[in-house]
Amino acid sequence: MKISLIVSDLSSSGAGRWGGAVRPFLLSQALRQIGYDVEILGFCQDGSPINFDNSPVPIVAIPSSKSYPQFWRSAQKLLARITGDIIYAYKLKPTSFGLALLKKMQTGRPVFLDIDDWELSWHGGDNWKYRPTVKQFAKDLLKADGALRQPDHPFYLNWIEKWVSKADRVTLHTRFLRERFGGIYLPNGKDTKLFDPANYDPDASRNRYGLSGYRVLMFPGAPRPYKGVEEVLTALDLLDESDLRLAIVGGSPYDDYDAKLNEKWGRWIVELPNSPPQMMPEIVSAAHLVVVPQRDHPATRAQFPLKLTDGMAMAKPVLATRVGDIPEILGETGYLVDPSSPRQIATQIQWIFNHLDEANQLGIQARARCVKHYGIDRMSEILSEVIENYR
Repeated sequence: MKISLIVSDLSSSGAGRWGGAVRPFLLSQALRQIGYDVEILGFCQDGSPINFDNSPVPIVAIPSSKSYPQFWRSAQKLLARITGDIIYAYKLKPTSFGLALLKKMQTGRPVFLDIDDWELSWHGGDNWKYRPTVKQFAKDLLKADGALRQPDHPFYLNWIEKWVSKADRVTLHTRFLRERFGGIYLPNGKDTKLFDPANYDPDASRNRYGLSGYRVLMFPGAPRPYKGVEEVLTALDLLDESDLRLAIVGGSPYDDYDAKLNEKWGRWIVELPNSPPQMMPEIVSAAHLVVVPQRDHPATRAQFPLKLTDGMAMAKPVLATRVGDIPEILGETGYLVDPSSPRQIATQIQWIFNHLDEANQLGIQARARCVKHYGIDRMSEILSEVIENYR
C-alpha cells in the first residue's frame, strides 16, 4: 500500500525548512517503519525550494503562486501527481486537506487528516469574523491583491474546519485539538536512536559551537513572541550572571524578530545556524538546560513543542511552562513554571544550576519517558492500528 502525504508548504519558510525534524517527515518515517511506501507532495510558495535529493522518500515540491486564480494551475499539477492508495493531508488547510478531498471526489481514495495546529488561532480563533461590506467583499475577491485571493485566508480556514467529518480518519497530537475536532491521539515521535546522548560529547559540542566556558540554556527552534523567549532573556537580566547564555538554534525565517531580541538582549544570546536534522542531537548535547517557555496563547495550547522531546531524548534537564499538553508530556521528569513569569524562570534556572547533578538525573528519566511514549516506534504502533482498523 502506498500513502501520499500532502503538505501545504514545502518551502524554506515552511515544512521544508526543518527537513526531517517536523511532523510530515516524522509521519513519513513512522509509516515507512511499518512497511508502507510513502510519497510527499506539496507546494513551494516563496520561490525558495529546498534540496530534497537525499530524502529517503520521493518528494514533489511544486512551485506555486500565493494567490488565486494562478494557484489553481499549481493545484491541478499536484492533484495529477498523487498516486497513493491513501491520501494523508497534513494540516487543516484548503491547500492540503481541501486538495485531498478533491482527489477523493475524483478517485474515491480514502483521505486521512493530520492536525498539528489550530490554524484559525493565528487570526483570533473563535473571535475571528469576516463581515465586509458588499464593496469590500468585491475588492477582496476581484482585486489582484485582494485578501480572498490568498488560498489560506482565514475565511477559507474557517470554512474548511466544517469539513473535518469528511476525512476517513483524523489524527492529532494534543488534547486541545482532540476536544475541538475529535480524532485519534498521535503524539510526535522522536528518533531516539539518532537523539541518543551516548553518541555525543557535550564538552566537544560546546567547544565546536563556541559555547565553552558558559552555562548554556538552549532554545532549539525558531523564536516567535508567543514562544516566550523574551521571558527567559528577562530572567537572565534578573540573574545577571556573566557566564549564562541562551543559545537560539536556527532563528526566525519569518521576520526580523531575531534582530529585535539581539537589540535588547544581545549580551545573553548566542545564535546558532539552522542545521540539518542529523546535526541537531550534537547541537542539543551542548546544552546544560533546554528551555520551552511557551506563553499561554490559543496557538500554543494546540501545539506539541518538538523542542520538548529534543531535550528529553538527549537526557537534558527541561524547563518549560504549564501550557497545553506540556505538563502531561514531561510528567515528573522536568521543571515547570507558570507562563509569562520571568521571575519564576530565574528562580528555577538558579536552582537547577545549583543542583545540576540532580537535574541531570531527572534528564535521564526524561529520556526514558521519551523513548517509551514519544519515540518513532510509538508513533508507528499507533499509525499501524489506525490503518489496519480502517482497512
